Amino acid sequence: MLRKMTTLVATAALSATLFTGVALAKDPIVIKFSHVVAENTPKGQMAIKFKEMVAERLGGKVVVEVFPNSQLFGDNKVLEAMLLGDVQMAAPALSKFDRYTHQLQIYDLPFLFTDMASVEKFQQSDKGQELLKTIEKRGLVGLGYLHNGMKQLSCSTPLKVPADAAGLKFRIMTSDVLAAQFQAINATPLKKPFSEVFTLLQTKAIDGQENTYSNIYSKKFYEIQPYITESNHGLLDYMVVTSKEFWTSIPDDIRPELTKIVKEAIVYGNTIAAQKDQVDRQKILDSGRSEIIMLTPAERSQWVEAMKPVWQQFEKEIGKDMIDAAYQSNM
Repeated sequence: MLRKMTTLVATAALSATLFTGVALAKDPIVIKFSHVVAENTPKGQMAIKFKEMVAERLGGKVVVEVFPNSQLFGDNKVLEAMLLGDVQMAAPALSKFDRYTHQLQIYDLPFLFTDMASVEKFQQSDKGQELLKTIEKRGLVGLGYLHNGMKQLSCSTPLKVPADAAGLKFRIMTSDVLAAQFQAINATPLKKPFSEVFTLLQTKAIDGQENTYSNIYSKKFYEIQPYITESNHGLLDYMVVTSKEFWTSIPDDIRPELTKIVKEAIVYGNTIAAQKDQVDRQKILDSGRSEIIMLTPAERSQWVEAMKPVWQQFEKEIGKDMIDAAYQSNM
């Protein structure tokens, strides 16, 4: 009798274990996608598209939860959170990776790229793809480049030549290159979170900032900044990133399709970025709230001459061969 009872208990325990295992196996993989901008920006639209495509193609196997507007983490903390497993995907600005690799600082160099076509050409080259892999030794996986656009300068006073910026305070992302860029024109760079920029501008704690038209419009900076100088002096791009630990834990029958979806969502986001750049620029013009200042060739040359020495300042950290390859993409 005792033996029979023992057998029944063992059988029940085994059945419970098997049932639990099956239940766990059916639990979907949850991807928390954290970013800092509004949903109507290129990055916001890319994240939503990614979520929709995952739901359509991977059903209950994978679930994507999107957290925009720094709801979970700002860009300064999200990579640490990712390594701890608190989020699984993000798309921080390339400037945010300087703690993990110095080579990605190349994308902050002022006046390195003439337009987005040159950026795309370089990023799809062997050198550009090589840069995606520079963070793997730190436990991160670069999945692709997501565009926003070329950066403009907004300010409380008109900026036509570098001397106009002397003594003014500009918000920058956490980047030594961007700090050097403003120091080169005798301005004061302040490293502040993106979520605080509107308040800093509104309270006049800072005089200006640099950003793309889509961010200037979506975050309403143009409503409190009367002047925008169309400088196209820098690039604001992001890297769609995940942790190596999480990515390698995804089953082999799911990861290839998920990789494909990420790439398609990035293409979609980049298409939106190209469209919104011009659409949002026009919306700013139509609002009448901010004047867009167009630089003459002579004025632009002054900005280039003032900021270009920053290239040499960071040449050793980035690599001269990498800078040369990026510059050649303009040809």
